[in-house]
Amino acid sequence: MTVSNDKRSVSMAIFGDLLKALREGRGVTLDALAAHTGYSKSLAVKIESGERLASKAFIDKAEELLGSAGALRAVAPHLSREKLPAGYGEYADEEARATCLDVYDTHMINGLLQTEAYIRAIFDCRCPTLDQEEIDRWTEDRLARQSLLTRKPTCMLSFVLEESILRRPVGGSVVMRGQLERLIAAGERRNVHIQVMPARLEEHAGFAGAFTVLENPERRRLAYAEGQLGGLLTDDPERVSLLQQRYGMIRSQALRPEESAKLIEQIAGEL
Repeated sequence: MTVSNDKRSVSMAIFGDLLKALREGRGVTLDALAAHTGYSKSLAVKIESGERLASKAFIDKAEELLGSAGALRAVAPHLSREKLPAGYGEYADEEARATCLDVYDTHMINGLLQTEAYIRAIFDCRCPTLDQEEIDRWTEDRLARQSLLTRKPTCMLSFVLEESILRRPVGGSVVMRGQLERLIAAGERRNVHIQVMPARLEEHAGFAGAFTVLENPERRRLAYAEGQLGGLLTDDPERVSLLQQRYGMIRSQALRPEESAKLIEQIAGEL
């Protein structure tokens, strides 16, 4: 599957087309839309063309001006979060409506738990390099995903992170200390469990790499794994079952949440 160089995601394009149809149907000019929302005309054009993700503030103001009976707000939760590897857009849609999420990470802290400074540090070192507008947009998109932690109905989230992730000072010691403090705070939420796979273990069940298993409102389980060239989302029962069993073993081999929190605090104190 080839990923287009187009900056638009399908859902952003659909949202933009809906916005344009509503605006033109009401006889509202782009200048009027920009003035009412407090955005520049050029930015309003980018949102309408699907090149820029609309913020909640923009959507609320546009609803107010266009009287669209909640149509824009209804579509907003389905906006793709990032223009990332092949397969990610479909996964992002499933993640946003998940009722249960099990995540094993090996190289960096999961996007659902990242601070803004940590996110920007990751995008700053991306190769090929990203321009500032792309970094800003992707950062905003990733932060928007984190509403899953506080969403109602509640999503149950379980994370297992390799200890090495916690010891890599992404963005420098100050940024990393803030990120570790964020992990501790997130782990105090009743619906979030964070465990660390200790580096002292000689072997464990996660050597094949990172992955995510989720359950959606229809009680259907899916698995997602991502690599350098893209991601794979599957609902194949055998593959999902294999990864679910593997996650159970990984979780049993990791430190308990209480022990993990103490280790995270210790590492933060060393920075």
